[in-house]
Formats: sequence, structure tokens, C-alpha cells
Amino acid sequence: MQFLNGITILLVYQLVGEVIVRLFDLPIPGPVMGMLLLFLSLLLRGKVDPSMDTAARGLLSHLSLLFIPAGVGMMVYFSRILDEWLPIALALVLSTAITMAATAGAMVATQRLLARKEGNDG
Repeated sequence: MQFLNGITILLVYQLVGEVIVRLFDLPIPGPVMGMLLLFLSLLLRGKVDPSMDTAARGLLSHLSLLFIPAGVGMMVYFSRILDEWLPIALALVLSTAITMAATAGAMVATQRLLARKEGNDG
């Protein structure tokens, strides 16, 4: 029952996000708005409801199932992927390199910030 309550709460946040996006004609997907609202409410509450925790853990344990539609899509468009392999490969390599550099930069900045804070505290 906890899983159903948690998934219901998550879907309600998604629904509210969809309604807000359509009402205000915002250029972001409704689920992203719902996720932002969920994040803000969790920050305000300071804790996660046990039913949402159960639902989130259940979804994460079966996360690999969510990749099946993407895999099927790749097989359906495999000939197009073969035709455009070079731009796809370049986009993958460059986006991976940029993501790794941004992540490393954020980590270094965070470590410096925490070291500076510890130096001021201690």
C-alpha cells in the first residue's frame, strides 16, 4: 500500500506540473515542473515521506526497464543511425567530454569552497 500511496503522490506532482505548464504556456516539460515542485516541497518539509521513499526505491530497482523503449527505438531507426553515425558519434564524444569537464570543475570548486569554510570554522 505504501508503494501505491507514494506513486500516487509522485503522479500528482507530475499532473500539477503539467497543469502549470499548460496554464502559463511555459517552455519546459510538465514533468520537469512537477519534479521542481516536488524538490521544493521536500526542501521545505526537510524529510521524505516513507511512502514516497518506498515508491522511489521500487522505481529505481526497476530503472533498467525504462531503457527498453529507447532500445526498441534504436532498433527501429538503426538504418538512419548507420547513415548519420559520424555526427552522432561526435555529439556523443563531445558531450561526454564537456560533461566530464563540467563535473570535474564543479567538484574542484566545491572542494575549494568546503576547504575555505573549514579553514574559517577551525
